[in-house]
Amino acid sequence: MNLKTLAPLAVVAALGFGSLMPHAQTGAQKVGFVNVTEVLKAHPSNASITALQTKANTELGGLQTQIKTIQDKGASATAAEKDQATQLTATLTAKAKDYNDQLAKAVAPVEKAVDAAVSSTAKAQGFSVIMDKGIAATSSLVIYADPSTDLTATVIKNLKP
Repeated sequence: MNLKTLAPLAVVAALGFGSLMPHAQTGAQKVGFVNVTEVLKAHPSNASITALQTKANTELGGLQTQIKTIQDKGASATAAEKDQATQLTATLTAKAKDYNDQLAKAVAPVEKAVDAAVSSTAKAQGFSVIMDKGIAATSSLVIYADPSTDLTATVIKNLKP
């Protein structure tokens, strides 16, 4: 037998054996949805995180404005202004890293608490899959979901700081 004869037989054999194998899903899977943004906003630490973000945006925005003003001058900027722009850029980079580190440190326990609340709620109500409601809606991944599968309110009740 040549290779052209064996290829179709191999495909048919693979399909045949595949239909004999047990399938991974044996029962219906319950899928639920959670508006993660709402849950994050409901966490007690949200106010301090939002305040830190606002402070960072204000301070970094001011530095960016100063840098842009000098850059907009282009070739007409003096050597001193160019040096100032370089220093401001270095300051901006350092402060942005510092704020990112502070935010990461503040957000990590909140994310952990949200994950725990989602997990415990899903297990308690028999859901095997939980999807972010916002992502499911904007990605067109889900066309319709029964409103009773929205666990957001229950997750917020189960949220522990």
